[in-house]
Amino acid sequence: MRRIRIATRGSALALVQAGSIARAVAEALGCDTELVPIVTSGDRLADVPLARIGGKGLFVKEIEEALLDGRADLAVHSAKDLPAALPAGLVLAAFPPRADPRDALIGREPGVQLRSLPRGARVGTGSARRGSQLLALRPDLVLVPMRGNVDTRLRRLVERELDAILLACAGLDRLGRADAIHERIDPGVLLPAAGQGTLALETRAGDPLAGELLVLDDRTARACLAAERAFSSELEGDCNVPLAAYAEPIAGDRLRLRALVASPDGRVLVRSEQEAPRSDAVEAGRSAGQHVLANGGAAILERLRAEANP
Repeated sequence: MRRIRIATRGSALALVQAGSIARAVAEALGCDTELVPIVTSGDRLADVPLARIGGKGLFVKEIEEALLDGRADLAVHSAKDLPAALPAGLVLAAFPPRADPRDALIGREPGVQLRSLPRGARVGTGSARRGSQLLALRPDLVLVPMRGNVDTRLRRLVERELDAILLACAGLDRLGRADAIHERIDPGVLLPAAGQGTLALETRAGDPLAGELLVLDDRTARACLAAERAFSSELEGDCNVPLAAYAEPIAGDRLRLRALVASPDGRVLVRSEQEAPRSDAVEAGRSAGQHVLANGGAAILERLRAEANP
């Protein structure tokens, strides 16, 4: 029987995500599947800030190399980890239905919520996006840099005597850890990352498998991600840039995109909101990016790049 090899990161969450896709592929295509766990640069350097070592692309580089050299036929990524541009020879073939895109607050004490955290609370996060929006809401908070997998971050909540940490709801749900969540933060309060909660299935360009995988594609997830990634691309965003983008379906086969870029200290947030037919998702993302750049976003990006390259 035909066997499809599926490349994935080796973390518990990545294996759960890839395993769910493997089962869906096997059922839809009537084939065997095999997971090919790969340790990425981002995983090997888990204690180093992403901004210092090259950004989110370090979570996908070795996986894409496995596709290109034939060690794997399909890769499963968290869409928020994907750089704006793909390597030549690869395509994003399908996007299954999106999981909960919201950020989750996990407190050391039961029942904690963002607005009820004590003044001067210590909050763990490794995300520039989360950090800037937190400080905009609560400038009294003390942000504690944090990386690592879900279990590591949950453990550090206690070890580092933090009051709370922020993670993605989707990851906790997929790992069966939803009971750890004290608050699913509304996107109107904390805007998610582009692609958060969405999985992306990547294959070689020209491989018939790309067409076969469309059976797993969700048109709403595809359109929303297209808008969010177009916004990020317009800003040439990476993990150094506190930007957020979240698209959602609304009536009449349309979508609404909310996007922003912020200064790291949260004192300046430049926002845009666009509505468009799903067929114009990419244009909506570009328009949001152009609006943000023209209304103060360009100045934020210029300062960030000057600080990164003194």
